[in-house]
Amino acid sequence: MKIGAITIGQAPRVDVTGDIMDIFQGKAELLQGGGLDGLTREEIETFKPEDGDYVLVSRLTDGSSVTFAERHILPRLQQRIYDLEEQGVKFIMFFCTGDFPDTFQSKVPLIFPCKILNHIVPLLTKTSNIITVTPSPLQVAQCEKKWRQYVHQVTSIPASPYGDWASLEEAAYKIKDMDGDLVVLDCIGYTQEMKEMFAKITGKMIILSRTILARVVSELTDI
Repeated sequence: MKIGAITIGQAPRVDVTGDIMDIFQGKAELLQGGGLDGLTREEIETFKPEDGDYVLVSRLTDGSSVTFAERHILPRLQQRIYDLEEQGVKFIMFFCTGDFPDTFQSKVPLIFPCKILNHIVPLLTKTSNIITVTPSPLQVAQCEKKWRQYVHQVTSIPASPYGDWASLEEAAYKIKDMDGDLVVLDCIGYTQEMKEMFAKITGKMIILSRTILARVVSELTDI
């Protein structure tokens, strides 16, 4: 079965597929596209967020990360949808946990990790008190605002999955002493290795966005 994946950054996202393809047990052929495909870093820097923008962080094919405003890439994401449809995919996953407007046109189902997480996370927290980890300090306020629609209390900690390991460990030790019975790694960039580190240091339950996405989608490929 052909399935599509769209990253808001540049494709292919080899850092993501390493953690998820085994979940499909060889039953899926993954075709990818990216919102920043074909752009130089200088061109991407013109997408810098301004006040009031919805902020996104993603990965380029050289392994570096970029921060940009969502509004700049929406038309480019729509084109990636058209491209993948033409290649015969049965549905399209988004490799991003951000919120997107319901304006995309598609002939196949679009599967957004945020919509999966929005419904699953409240079921997994007994106290309705969670901690989220998000890539950039610019995303903390928007992340907390979003999650307050689904849980009673949320605290967001910035720590980039595209930065250094020491910063991630620092965030984990900070979370260790915080209230909250569930930690959501709220970016597709966080890896299985990072999840295991957060679990070991914090002693809390950890939700990894990329594997939640893949396990839900695998229900459609498990035939």
